[in-house]
Amino acid sequence: MPLLCSVLRATSLPATLVFSSAAFLGLLAEPETLQAQVGTQSTQESEAGGPRDPEAFPRPTAAAFRTPDPIVVDGILDEAAWNGAEPITRFIQAMPDAGAPASEETVVRVLYDDRFLYVGALLYDSDPSGITAQFLDQDFETHDDDVFAVTLDTFLDRRNSFMFLINPRGAVKDGQTFDNSRTSNLAWEGVIQLETTIHDEGWTVELAIPFTTLRFDPRVEDQTWGVNFLRRLRRRNEDSYWAPLDRRSRVHTMALAGTLTGLSGLPRPRNLTVKPFVLADHSGGDLVPDAVAGAGWDGGMDLKYGVTSRLTLDLTYRTDFSQVEVDQERVNLTRFSLFFPEKRDFFVENAGIFAFGDVSERNYRLGASPRDFTLFHSRRIGLHRGRPVPIVGGGRLTGRVGSLDVGLLNMQTEATPDLSRELFSVARIRRSFGGVLQVGGLVASRDGLGSGTSDYNRSYGVDANLRIRDKLLIHSYLAASQYPDREGNNRAARVSAAFRDRLWNISALFREIGDAFDPGIGFVARKGIRHSYATIGAHPRPNIPHVNELNPYLELDYITNLESALETRKGTAGLGVAFLDGGTLTLSGSDRLEVIDEEFPVAGQGSISEGRYSFREGSLGYRSNAARQVSGEIRVSGGGFYDGTRRSITLAGGWRPSPHFGVEMGLERNDIDLPEDSFTADVLGARIDLAGSTRSFISAFFQYNTASEDRVLNLRYNFIHSPLSDLFIVYSQRQNPDQGGVLERTVTVKATKLFSF
Repeated sequence: MPLLCSVLRATSLPATLVFSSAAFLGLLAEPETLQAQVGTQSTQESEAGGPRDPEAFPRPTAAAFRTPDPIVVDGILDEAAWNGAEPITRFIQAMPDAGAPASEETVVRVLYDDRFLYVGALLYDSDPSGITAQFLDQDFETHDDDVFAVTLDTFLDRRNSFMFLINPRGAVKDGQTFDNSRTSNLAWEGVIQLETTIHDEGWTVELAIPFTTLRFDPRVEDQTWGVNFLRRLRRRNEDSYWAPLDRRSRVHTMALAGTLTGLSGLPRPRNLTVKPFVLADHSGGDLVPDAVAGAGWDGGMDLKYGVTSRLTLDLTYRTDFSQVEVDQERVNLTRFSLFFPEKRDFFVENAGIFAFGDVSERNYRLGASPRDFTLFHSRRIGLHRGRPVPIVGGGRLTGRVGSLDVGLLNMQTEATPDLSRELFSVARIRRSFGGVLQVGGLVASRDGLGSGTSDYNRSYGVDANLRIRDKLLIHSYLAASQYPDREGNNRAARVSAAFRDRLWNISALFREIGDAFDPGIGFVARKGIRHSYATIGAHPRPNIPHVNELNPYLELDYITNLESALETRKGTAGLGVAFLDGGTLTLSGSDRLEVIDEEFPVAGQGSISEGRYSFREGSLGYRSNAARQVSGEIRVSGGGFYDGTRRSITLAGGWRPSPHFGVEMGLERNDIDLPEDSFTADVLGARIDLAGSTRSFISAFFQYNTASEDRVLNLRYNFIHSPLSDLFIVYSQRQNPDQGGVLERTVTVKATKLFSF
C-alpha cells in the first residue's frame, strides 16, 4: 500500500506522459483490425501442452445458400433446402475450458431468399432434461438460460452488429452493438419470425430475419457480412463460439467474428415505420396537481425513417412513457446525489452515440463511471424532482455520414405549475481512425421558453480515446459549462490509461471537476475535486477444484479539493472468486479517510458533522447460480462509519419453478450508530412475474423504503398483439402514512401499433 500511495501522488504527471506516448505510438501504427492480427501462437501453445488462446485461432468462413422455396418457420428443419446448406460446426469453448472443443455439438445453417435471411440451428444435448429455459419474456437475462445467439456485421466494418439471442422457449433478446462491443443499444427491437422446439436430441432454432429489419448497402450486388454464433450451455457454465473468443469477449466482438459469403441480389430495404399510440388514464393523490388529476386520454406517434442505409431519423409527438417500470428505491448514505439510470426506450435507443464523460468499459476497472459524471443524461429531459414533465415532441438523427458518427437530438417539454416550457438540444460528432483512435465532441443546450426568461445552460466538450490492440485503452476529455450568474471553475477534464489482457488488469486515472461545472442536461455527483486513482489486479485461472477464475486486486482513490487539500483517501484490497457452477464470491476491506467541511444528512434520519474521520470497512458476498430454480445472494458489510459504525446486510432470492412463474424478493438493511443518533434504513422489494407465452406478461413490483416511509406498488400487463405492437395496462401507487396516505395513484391503458411502409 505505501508503494501504491507513492505512485498515486504522482499520478497526474505519469498519466499525461502515458497518454501522450500511447497516442503518438498509436498514430504511428498502421490501422488494422484484430481480424488481421490472428496468428499461430495458440496453436503452438496447444501443441506444446500450454494454455490455449481461442482468439488466436484462425477466423472461419461460411456461405449462405439461396433457397428457391420459402421456409415455413415452425421450429422444425424439415425443408429440403436445409439439407443442401453448408453445415457450420466446430464450436470452441471460451469458458470454462478456453480453446477446447464444445462439449456438445451445434450445427448451424444459413439460407436466404428475396425477403428473409434464415438461420437454422440444431443444438444437440446428451441430456435434454437438463436444458435450462427459465424465461419467456423479451430481453430476458441471457446469462441464466441456455442460449443460441447470432450477430451480423452487415457492413463488414468489423465494428458494429445486429444481435439476436434466443433461449429454448423462444424468448429473444435483440439489440445493436457498436465500436467492437464498447457500446450497445438493447432498446432496439427488430421484426423477426422465430420458433424453437425441445426434443430428444436437444433443441432447435428456426429464425427468419426480414431484410427490412436489417441495414446494409443495397448497392453492393455480392454481399459479404461478418458473423458469429454463440452456444451457451448453462448447467455447465459453458460458452462456445463458432469464431472462437476468450471469456472476456462477447459474441458482438465483431473484430474477431467470422465471415459469411454467398449473399447476392438482396432487396432494397424499406425504410419507414410509423407507430401511433392511444391511451386513457385516471390519476389522483395528494401530490398530483389538480391540472392532471382525474380522467383523461391522449395520443401520439413515433416515426422512424432510414435516411440512408446508415443514418436513421426518429421523430416523436406527444411522447409517453407510462408503461415504464418505476425506479428502484434506494437509501443514500453519502453526501452526494444518487444516479438513476434511464429506462425510457426512446432515450435508451442509440444512447451510445451520445456517451461522453466517465464512460464504463467492460472488463476494465476504471475508477469512475457515468454514475460519477456524464455530460448528457437524458433523465434531465421530461422529469423534474422525480415527477414526469409532459413532452411535446422532438427528434433524433443518429448514424454515420461518411467517416463520421453523428447524433442530433432536439426535444421540447410543456410547462408545469413549477416549471416553464423548455427546449433541449444535443449534438454529437465522432470520428474513428482505423478503429484505433477516436476523436469527438458534444454540445448540449437547455433553454427555458417562459415569457421574459433568461434561463439557459450550455455545456460542451471534446474527447479523445485510443484503443491499442483492444488491450490498452486511453480515455481523455475536456468539458465546460456556461449559465447565468455563476462564477468559479466551470471545467471538467480527465486522462486515464487502462490495460487488460487475459491475466492483468491495471489502470490509472486523473480527473478534475470544477466547483462551478454544472451541465444542464448532464449529471455530476461530486464537484470541486481533483481525483487520482490507481488499481492493479489479476485474473488467474488456476487448476483448483470448482473454481473458474480468481480476481485479486488493490485500488486507491485520492481526492482533494481544487486547492489540493485532502478530502478523501480510500485504499481497498479485494478478491473475487468465480466458480465453475456460475456462483461468485467477493470479499474486500478498505481503509478510508474523509474530511467533511459541511454537515450533511444521512438517509433523512441522521447527520454527519464537520470534521476529519478515519475508519475501516469490510464486506463479504456470495451469489449462487441464478440458473437454478431457487437462487440467492447475500452480502454483509460493516465497520466504521465516520465517527460511528455501520452494519449492512443485503439478501436477495428468487424462485422460478417454470418459465411461466417467478418470484423475487430482496432486503437491504442498514444499522447506523452515531454518537448523537442511531437508526436503521431499510429497503424491501418483492416482485412476481407471470408469463402466459412469449407475447403475454404480468408483473407486480412492490417496494418499501423505511427511510422515507414510501410504499410503492407497480402492476403491469403487456400483450404483444403483433410484432413491435403492444397493449399495456398499468397501475401505479405511492403511499406514505407520514404524509397523509396516498400520494399518487394512476391507472393507464395504452395501445400501440407498428405500420411499415
